[in-house]
Amino acid sequence: MICEVAHTEQGAADAEPLVLSNSLGTTSAMWDPQVAALAARFRLIRYDTRGHGASPVPAGPYEIADLGADVLALLDRLELERVSFCGLSIGGMTGMWLAANAPERIGRLVVVCSSPHMPPAQAWVERAQTVRAAGSTEPIADAVVSRWLTSAYAQAHPEVREWLRAMLVSSPAEGYASCCGAIERIDLREALPAIAAPTLVIGGEFDTAAPPDQHARVIADRVPGARLELVPGAHIASVEASGPVTRLIIKHLREQESHQ
Repeated sequence: MICEVAHTEQGAADAEPLVLSNSLGTTSAMWDPQVAALAARFRLIRYDTRGHGASPVPAGPYEIADLGADVLALLDRLELERVSFCGLSIGGMTGMWLAANAPERIGRLVVVCSSPHMPPAQAWVERAQTVRAAGSTEPIADAVVSRWLTSAYAQAHPEVREWLRAMLVSSPAEGYASCCGAIERIDLREALPAIAAPTLVIGGEFDTAAPPDQHARVIADRVPGARLELVPGAHIASVEASGPVTRLIIKHLREQESHQ
Protein backbone atom coordinates (compact mmCIF):
# COMPACT_ATOMS: atom_id res chain seq x y z
CA MET A 1 0.00 0.00 0.00
CA ILE A 2 1.32 3.43 -0.98
CA CYS A 3 2.05 5.88 1.82
CA GLU A 4 1.39 9.61 1.37
CA VAL A 5 4.70 10.86 2.72
CA ALA A 6 5.12 14.30 4.27
CA HIS A 7 7.18 16.76 2.28
CA THR A 8 8.37 20.37 2.22
CA GLU A 9 9.46 22.58 -0.64
CA GLN A 10 11.90 25.46 -0.98
CA GLY A 11 13.15 27.38 -3.98
CA ALA A 12 11.50 28.67 -7.12
CA ALA A 13 8.47 26.69 -8.29
CA ASP A 14 9.67 26.83 -11.90
CA ALA A 15 13.23 25.69 -11.16
CA GLU A 16 14.51 22.19 -11.90
CA PRO A 17 13.10 19.84 -9.24
CA LEU A 18 15.51 18.06 -6.90
CA VAL A 19 14.24 15.52 -4.37
CA LEU A 20 16.21 14.77 -1.20
CA SER A 21 15.68 11.51 0.71
CA ASN A 22 16.72 10.98 4.34
CA SER A 23 18.70 8.22 6.00
CA LEU A 24 17.38 5.53 8.32
CA GLY A 25 16.56 7.10 11.69
CA THR A 26 16.54 10.75 10.59
CA THR A 27 14.05 13.15 9.00
CA SER A 28 14.28 15.52 6.08
CA ALA A 29 15.89 17.97 8.53
CA MET A 30 19.16 16.07 8.10
CA TRP A 31 19.54 18.02 4.84
CA ASP A 32 19.39 21.41 6.59
CA PRO A 33 23.09 22.13 5.83
CA GLN A 34 22.36 21.82 2.10
CA VAL A 35 19.10 23.77 1.91
CA ALA A 36 20.32 27.33 1.36
CA ALA A 37 22.66 26.47 -1.51
CA LEU A 38 20.35 23.97 -3.20
CA ALA A 39 17.13 25.97 -2.85
CA ALA A 40 18.87 28.93 -4.49
CA ARG A 41 19.16 26.87 -7.67
CA PHE A 42 16.51 24.13 -7.58
CA ARG A 43 12.90 23.51 -6.66
CA LEU A 44 13.98 21.61 -3.57
CA ILE A 45 11.63 18.89 -2.35
CA ARG A 46 12.44 17.11 0.90
CA TYR A 47 10.33 14.28 2.25
CA ASP A 48 10.28 11.99 5.27
CA THR A 49 10.59 8.31 4.37
CA ARG A 50 7.58 6.30 5.52
CA GLY A 51 7.82 5.47 9.21
CA HIS A 52 9.92 8.57 9.85
CA GLY A 53 9.32 12.17 10.86
CA ALA A 54 5.91 13.54 9.90
CA SER A 55 5.13 10.71 7.47
CA PRO A 56 2.64 7.98 8.33
CA VAL A 57 3.78 4.71 9.90
CA PRO A 58 1.94 1.99 7.97
CA ALA A 59 2.08 -1.57 9.25
CA GLY A 60 5.10 -3.51 8.06
CA PRO A 61 6.80 -5.26 6.49
CA TYR A 62 8.31 -2.68 4.16
CA GLU A 63 10.35 -3.41 1.06
CA ILE A 64 12.53 -0.99 -0.90
CA ALA A 65 9.91 -1.15 -3.67
CA ASP A 66 7.37 0.29 -1.21
CA LEU A 67 9.64 3.21 -0.44
CA GLY A 68 10.17 3.80 -4.13
CA ALA A 69 6.43 3.64 -4.84
CA ASP A 70 5.88 6.29 -2.15
CA VAL A 71 8.20 8.64 -4.05
CA LEU A 72 6.47 7.99 -7.37
CA ALA A 73 3.14 8.79 -5.72
CA LEU A 74 4.64 12.02 -4.34
CA LEU A 75 5.87 13.01 -7.79
CA ASP A 76 2.42 12.31 -9.20
CA ARG A 77 0.78 14.48 -6.52
CA LEU A 78 3.20 17.29 -7.36
CA GLU A 79 2.66 16.72 -11.10
CA LEU A 80 6.37 16.19 -11.71
CA GLU A 81 7.26 13.93 -14.60
CA ARG A 82 11.02 13.86 -14.05
CA VAL A 83 13.29 14.95 -11.21
CA SER A 84 16.84 14.76 -9.98
CA PHE A 85 17.11 12.62 -6.87
CA CYS A 86 19.65 12.57 -4.04
CA GLY A 87 19.44 10.14 -1.14
CA LEU A 88 21.65 9.11 1.75
CA SER A 89 21.75 5.59 3.23
CA ILE A 90 18.25 4.10 2.80
CA GLY A 91 17.45 7.24 0.80
CA GLY A 92 20.20 6.28 -1.63
CA MET A 93 18.78 2.77 -1.86
CA THR A 94 15.41 4.30 -2.73
CA GLY A 95 17.09 6.39 -5.42
CA MET A 96 18.78 3.38 -6.97
CA TRP A 97 15.51 1.44 -6.99
CA LEU A 98 13.75 4.37 -8.68
CA ALA A 99 16.46 4.86 -11.31
CA ALA A 100 16.39 1.14 -12.16
CA ASN A 101 12.62 0.61 -12.04
CA ALA A 102 11.19 3.98 -13.11
CA PRO A 103 13.98 5.37 -15.30
CA GLU A 104 11.67 7.84 -17.03
CA ARG A 105 11.13 9.65 -13.71
CA ILE A 106 14.77 10.08 -12.62
CA GLY A 107 16.89 12.45 -14.67
CA ARG A 108 20.00 12.52 -12.49
CA LEU A 109 20.96 10.56 -9.42
CA VAL A 110 23.20 11.21 -6.42
CA VAL A 111 23.76 8.33 -3.99
CA VAL A 112 25.43 9.24 -0.69
CA CYS A 113 26.89 6.76 1.84
CA SER A 114 24.65 3.97 0.66
CA SER A 115 24.75 0.41 -0.62
CA PRO A 116 22.87 -1.93 -2.94
CA HIS A 117 23.22 -4.79 -0.43
CA MET A 118 24.06 -4.63 3.30
CA PRO A 119 24.68 -8.02 4.91
CA PRO A 120 24.66 -9.63 7.38
CA ALA A 121 20.86 -9.84 7.36
CA GLN A 122 20.81 -11.09 10.96
CA ALA A 123 22.22 -7.80 12.21
CA TRP A 124 19.16 -5.98 10.82
CA VAL A 125 16.83 -8.62 12.25
CA GLU A 126 18.37 -8.17 15.70
CA ARG A 127 18.29 -4.37 15.51
CA ALA A 128 14.61 -4.42 14.56
CA GLN A 129 13.86 -6.87 17.38
CA THR A 130 15.63 -4.65 19.91
CA VAL A 131 13.72 -1.55 18.81
CA ARG A 132 10.35 -3.32 18.79
CA ALA A 133 10.94 -4.91 22.20
CA ALA A 134 11.73 -1.51 23.72
CA GLY A 135 9.10 0.36 21.74
CA SER A 136 11.84 2.89 21.09
CA THR A 137 15.09 3.45 19.23
CA GLU A 138 16.73 4.61 22.49
CA PRO A 139 18.55 1.28 23.16
CA ILE A 140 20.42 1.45 19.85
CA ALA A 141 20.85 5.23 19.64
CA ASP A 142 24.38 5.70 20.98
CA ALA A 143 25.82 2.83 18.92
CA VAL A 144 24.15 4.11 15.75
CA VAL A 145 25.12 7.76 16.24
CA SER A 146 28.72 6.70 16.88
CA ARG A 147 28.80 5.54 13.24
CA TRP A 148 27.09 8.65 11.90
CA LEU A 149 29.92 11.04 12.80
CA THR A 150 33.62 10.57 13.36
CA SER A 151 34.55 10.69 17.04
CA ALA A 152 36.69 13.81 16.48
CA TYR A 153 33.81 15.67 14.83
CA ALA A 154 31.31 14.54 17.47
CA GLN A 155 33.60 15.72 20.26
CA ALA A 156 34.18 19.07 18.57
CA HIS A 157 30.47 19.55 17.75
CA PRO A 158 28.45 18.01 20.60
CA GLU A 159 25.41 20.05 19.62
CA VAL A 160 25.36 18.41 16.18
CA ARG A 161 25.64 14.95 17.72
CA GLU A 162 22.74 15.73 20.05
CA TRP A 163 20.65 17.11 17.18
CA LEU A 164 21.10 13.92 15.20
CA ARG A 165 20.59 11.70 18.24
CA ALA A 166 17.34 13.51 19.03
CA MET A 167 16.14 12.81 15.48
CA LEU A 168 16.95 9.14 15.91
CA VAL A 169 15.25 8.68 19.29
CA SER A 170 12.14 10.47 18.02
CA SER A 171 11.81 7.98 15.17
CA PRO A 172 8.71 5.78 15.50
CA ALA A 173 9.83 2.34 16.64
CA GLU A 174 7.69 0.40 14.17
CA GLY A 175 8.68 2.61 11.24
CA TYR A 176 12.37 2.29 12.07
CA ALA A 177 12.14 -1.48 12.58
CA SER A 178 10.19 -2.00 9.35
CA CYS A 179 12.80 0.00 7.42
CA CYS A 180 15.48 -2.22 8.99
CA GLY A 181 13.55 -5.11 7.44
CA ALA A 182 13.70 -3.48 4.02
CA ILE A 183 17.48 -3.13 4.35
CA GLU A 184 17.76 -6.70 5.61
CA ARG A 185 16.21 -7.98 2.37
CA ILE A 186 17.56 -5.49 -0.17
CA ASP A 187 19.79 -6.61 -3.00
CA LEU A 188 19.98 -4.17 -5.90
CA ARG A 189 23.32 -5.36 -7.26
CA GLU A 190 21.86 -6.97 -10.40
CA ALA A 191 19.71 -3.89 -11.06
CA LEU A 192 22.59 -1.41 -11.09
CA PRO A 193 23.67 -1.94 -14.73
CA ALA A 194 20.15 -0.93 -15.80
CA ILE A 195 20.50 2.56 -14.33
CA ALA A 196 20.73 5.06 -17.17
CA ALA A 197 20.57 8.28 -15.12
CA PRO A 198 23.91 10.07 -14.85
CA THR A 199 25.01 9.00 -11.38
CA LEU A 200 27.31 10.47 -8.75
CA VAL A 201 28.24 8.21 -5.85
CA ILE A 202 29.55 9.93 -2.71
CA GLY A 203 31.25 7.93 0.01
CA GLY A 204 32.40 8.97 3.45
CA GLU A 205 36.10 8.20 3.90
CA PHE A 206 35.48 7.20 7.52
CA ASP A 207 32.07 5.58 7.10
CA THR A 208 32.09 2.39 9.17
CA ALA A 209 28.37 1.78 8.59
CA ALA A 210 28.87 1.55 4.81
CA PRO A 211 32.63 1.46 4.13
CA PRO A 212 33.08 2.97 0.65
CA ASP A 213 35.37 0.25 -0.68
CA GLN A 214 32.69 -2.35 0.06
CA HIS A 215 29.60 -0.36 -0.86
CA ALA A 216 30.01 2.95 -2.73
CA ARG A 217 32.61 1.45 -5.03
CA VAL A 218 30.29 -1.43 -5.93
CA ILE A 219 27.66 1.08 -7.03
CA ALA A 220 30.14 3.16 -9.02
CA ASP A 221 31.59 0.07 -10.70
CA ARG A 222 28.20 -1.34 -11.75
CA VAL A 223 26.24 1.76 -12.76
CA PRO A 224 27.31 2.70 -16.31
CA GLY A 225 29.33 5.91 -16.32
CA ALA A 226 28.95 6.53 -12.59
CA ARG A 227 31.57 8.60 -10.78
CA LEU A 228 32.75 8.00 -7.22
CA GLU A 229 33.86 10.82 -4.96
CA LEU A 230 35.03 10.48 -1.34
CA VAL A 231 34.53 13.16 1.29
CA PRO A 232 36.08 13.44 4.78
CA GLY A 233 33.20 12.22 6.91
CA ALA A 234 31.46 9.22 8.40
CA HIS A 235 27.97 7.89 7.55
CA ILE A 236 25.99 11.15 7.70
CA ALA A 237 28.56 12.83 5.50
CA SER A 238 26.03 15.45 4.38
CA VAL A 239 26.37 16.93 7.88
CA GLU A 240 30.01 16.32 8.74
CA ALA A 241 31.28 17.19 5.25
CA SER A 242 28.39 19.45 4.33
CA GLY A 243 30.39 21.84 2.16
CA PRO A 244 32.04 19.21 -0.05
CA VAL A 245 28.80 17.22 -0.37
CA THR A 246 26.81 20.30 -1.38
CA ARG A 247 29.43 21.34 -3.95
CA LEU A 248 29.57 17.85 -5.43
CA ILE A 249 25.78 17.69 -5.79
CA ILE A 250 25.63 21.07 -7.53
CA LYS A 251 28.59 20.28 -9.79
CA HIS A 252 27.05 16.96 -10.86
CA LEU A 253 23.70 18.51 -11.69
CA ARG A 254 25.28 21.45 -13.50
CA GLU A 255 27.43 19.11 -15.56
CA GLN A 256 24.36 17.25 -16.69
CA GLU A 257 22.53 20.49 -17.48
CA SER A 258 25.37 21.44 -19.83
CA HIS A 259 24.96 18.14 -21.69
CA GLN A 260 21.26 18.57 -22.37
